[in-house]
Amino acid sequence: MGQPFLERRDATPLRARKLDLAAHAAWLYYIAGNTQEEIATKLNVSRQAAQRLVALAVSEKLIKFRLDHPLSECIALAESLRDRFDLSLCEVVPTDAGSGDTLYGIGVCAATHLEAYLMAKTPTILALSSGRTLRTMVEQIPSMNQPQHKIVSIIGNMSHSGRAGRHEVVMHLSDRVGSQAYPVPTPVVATSVEERELLQTQRSFLTVKTLAEQAKVTFVGISHIAWNAPLHQDGFINDDEVAELIELGAVGEIAGWAYSDRGVLLQEGTNSRVASVALEQPAHRLIIGVAGTVRKSEAILAALHGKLITGLITDEAAAQAILSKI
Repeated sequence: MGQPFLERRDATPLRARKLDLAAHAAWLYYIAGNTQEEIATKLNVSRQAAQRLVALAVSEKLIKFRLDHPLSECIALAESLRDRFDLSLCEVVPTDAGSGDTLYGIGVCAATHLEAYLMAKTPTILALSSGRTLRTMVEQIPSMNQPQHKIVSIIGNMSHSGRAGRHEVVMHLSDRVGSQAYPVPTPVVATSVEERELLQTQRSFLTVKTLAEQAKVTFVGISHIAWNAPLHQDGFINDDEVAELIELGAVGEIAGWAYSDRGVLLQEGTNSRVASVALEQPAHRLIIGVAGTVRKSEAILAALHGKLITGLITDEAAAQAILSKI
């Protein structure tokens, strides 16, 4: 994202708002892939006006390869969240009012931060969990050759029955950038406490755990706890286990670790058998939550309350929902 748009001495409120609209139109066109007719409908302007707004964004150099103009509404939401939860980093992307799906927009925004770390010449350890949003983030990263970095997972990618997850991230990223990959060699949830303890004494797991604890930054997905939520839908927990978590008051999970509406990690349920790298609470390192939509707002808010994350990349709708609850 670029510099604040009120840079010019002759910028009037009307012109500032016009630049806001131009930036919004450009985001819908270049990022969300909307047609000019769709943009006109969403911004409540004529098709010709929508075309002129996109042209204005280009002529004002708001567009490079990514949108280079911060939308004032999103910036205000990001600053409110940053101040309220003392975040090291906070980004809010516009919500596509038509589809409500901001997965791509969040992924593009998160990718700009991830790419900055990957471009470093100094060997760096980067840690990630898994999930659709992080997978979308990784898909925006261009191919490069950075063998000096270590890409570390904090969560396994299979159920205790051996079924693989569909949204693995670490191997996918390492293939794109040529870095060393360190996946977690365990299922997300073990079948028993004894099995989990045994798995976590393996040298391969201890190596990954040590690296994850040294990571310069960790990108994590955040999900809600519900029937057919990702942890359940992907087969990492079964029907009885998700029902138990709901009964215990779980509202969200990060890397398989379930937590309450105040962000407190549960001591019961599947948490006693989660074989992922343990979450730090409160987090003292840079842990960036990458998640959006109103549906996940309660889980994101709880993670913020519990200080499970110290950075956040989300969408406008989720940010508004979070701030309305506090």
